[in-house]
Amino acid sequence: MSKKIRNKPPKSAAKRPPRPVMTHQVRIIGGQWKRTPLVVLDVEGLRPTPDRVRETVFNWINHLIDGGWNRMKCLDLFAGTGVLGFEAASRGAEQVVMVEMHTPAVRQLEATKEKLHAGQVSIVRGDALSTTQGMQARAVAGFNLIFLDPPYHQNWLAKILPVCAPLLTVDGLIYIESEVSLVSDTPPDWLQDWEVVRADNAGLVFYHLLQAKKLPELQA
Repeated sequence: MSKKIRNKPPKSAAKRPPRPVMTHQVRIIGGQWKRTPLVVLDVEGLRPTPDRVRETVFNWINHLIDGGWNRMKCLDLFAGTGVLGFEAASRGAEQVVMVEMHTPAVRQLEATKEKLHAGQVSIVRGDALSTTQGMQARAVAGFNLIFLDPPYHQNWLAKILPVCAPLLTVDGLIYIESEVSLVSDTPPDWLQDWEVVRADNAGLVFYHLLQAKKLPELQA
């Protein structure tokens, strides 16, 4: 009598981590990769910037830089899906550095980069604050645009905005999404050195463009 052979999965398969759940997609809305879908993983706190908000924000930026995307160097902190960074790269940004700490999200960013053949994009796995502090210590500078879309209700902006300042060019821009408006007659201390040059909201998402305040001209 022949023995019944049971099909067992290979040992290597049993050790593989479960694949992250993909909940939905967002699309790049402009540039060479327009309409390209980006996967949104089911990761806690991951909330890609809505299409309508991105369209408004990139119109703001395009106007302020006079369409000069080819000279833009961008830093996308808390990159998540990478939709902000890939949107900038799609429009011709010279360089985009994405920083993300969650391993499944980093893997998805790398897969998207490979799919798009996005050689101008580099991906850093790490905590946004420690990464920017490291850049500051190494005197890394010259970013024209920094995207900040941190987790809500964790006081991230107060911690990271001062560290971002030395990384910017003189006329550099910072994009911020937050759970509250930053437009106020009595701004918090960490916002004192910044001017909100554009601001709007879409429901509970408040979004802003900031520039460092200019020093007053010396009197003759």
